[in-house]
Amino acid sequence: MTRRAHLDGYIDRIVEHDVQELGRTVRNRDTLRRWMTAHAAATSTSASFETIRDTASPGESDKPAKSTTIPYRTALEGLWMIEEVPAWLPTRNRLRRLASAPVHQMADPAIAARLLGVTAESLLEGSDGGWGTTREGTLLGALFESLVTLSVRVYAQACEARVLHLRTHGGEHEVDLVVERADGRILALEVKLSAAIGDRDVAHLRWLADRAGPGLLDAAVITTGPEAYRRRDGIAVIPAALLGA
Repeated sequence: MTRRAHLDGYIDRIVEHDVQELGRTVRNRDTLRRWMTAHAAATSTSASFETIRDTASPGESDKPAKSTTIPYRTALEGLWMIEEVPAWLPTRNRLRRLASAPVHQMADPAIAARLLGVTAESLLEGSDGGWGTTREGTLLGALFESLVTLSVRVYAQACEARVLHLRTHGGEHEVDLVVERADGRILALEVKLSAAIGDRDVAHLRWLADRAGPGLLDAAVITTGPEAYRRRDGIAVIPAALLGA
């Protein structure tokens, strides 16, 4: 209860005070809260503007134009409430036909969960409160990926590296996180809400390794498991709890 109260207070502070202190003009604070919730629902997805807009304005036949909603998005970005993971668009290898849409993330998955009204118990039971329609997979999986992304960003920043994601135009291949150094060499990471990892779970990493060549420093799967090890194909398996250890 105390944690929920702290999160509610933080969200209220953003809606009622911080946006105004930032110098942004937001006329309808209820609308701002709905946009925050819509972005929370899009966690770990590359949902389009139209999808997020429809989630933020349910039941409205006359949807707001993109120009009308820019102040809400700008305000949330200025307060670091939403921080997208840009697409990786390399120029030094043979990769082609990559999608450029970013992956949506909030500052903290705990804030996203609170905005969506889900608890640890409901997530573990598989109940997402009706928010599962905006993504492939479960809301728990999306929030786990968000947590891993947050952690990787902290460590990457200390190394002066960027955190990006990779997805082909048709969605045939996708790598959750690509950490790129200043010299262009990369670390590829997949995030799996599982303790057991099989060959299917590393298929996209192996695909990328074949194309990136020596530009790929290493590849790993981040899991919920208890142990770290390296597979016979060379791909590492690392529990999220050991990141940064």
